[in-house]
Amino acid sequence: MKDLWQRLFVALQYLLPHHALSRLVGILARSETPWVKDTFIRLFIRRFQVDLSEAEITEAERYPHFNAFFTRALREGARPLPEQADAIACPADGTVSQLGAIEGDRIFQAKGHNYSLFELLGGDHDLATEFLGGQFATVYLSPKDYHRVHMPAAGTLRETRYVPGRLFSVNQATTERVPGLFARNERLVCIFDTEQGPMAVILVGAMIVAGIETVFSGQVTPLPRHVTHSDYRNRQPITLQRGEELGRFLLGSTAIVLFARGHAEFDSALAAESPVRMGQAMGTLR
Repeated sequence: MKDLWQRLFVALQYLLPHHALSRLVGILARSETPWVKDTFIRLFIRRFQVDLSEAEITEAERYPHFNAFFTRALREGARPLPEQADAIACPADGTVSQLGAIEGDRIFQAKGHNYSLFELLGGDHDLATEFLGGQFATVYLSPKDYHRVHMPAAGTLRETRYVPGRLFSVNQATTERVPGLFARNERLVCIFDTEQGPMAVILVGAMIVAGIETVFSGQVTPLPRHVTHSDYRNRQPITLQRGEELGRFLLGSTAIVLFARGHAEFDSALAAESPVRMGQAMGTLR
């Protein structure tokens, strides 16, 4: 019965107006009307058993709107970084969806499904070539999780690429049933130059995700329905240290990290469905 409901849920997503639904939820999530935002927040906390004890603001009613609650900051020291200078820091709280080697141009999504690195990065052949045969990690942020995304390693922003797409859910049921999911959904590709080579951090939108924000450009989505490239190489350099905030989701989704061939090795103890927390060591850089 559970499998049947999951199949129906996935099938329904092909029919729903993804963007219209997400923008409608976005309007409600920005409402500062006390009874609207307080009711929304309390229902969400109860439904998903959200723990506010680690948050900078622990009283639900003090958040000005739902988006502020959802993207809440953590208290100082709640997510310590690894002591080892070469350790890869997990970019977000959540669950490992998959991680491992990029097999040529293909990235593993779930049993029976993989997708194109070239398509994931917005159709840029030269950019995709930099990560052929490299390493990837996909972290799923559930509704109850902390929803800010942080730097896995120190890097200087080279470019961003907004890629339009659908907004399928990115939960396990959908990941297992929608081919090429992460290369189909709306996403923001951030490319950084690090001491160990190029690094990509990709923020993937999902069902009822009302927007993606970054610390260097504010709210990024929604944008026009075409790939939008921003080159940061001829601007004042934007360098973010390991563990610094990169961006956040206005409702939850997935973060994907890519490293070039030979520059990263993930911890063999991590596998699909491993719970992770932002800042924990996921592997080492070479």
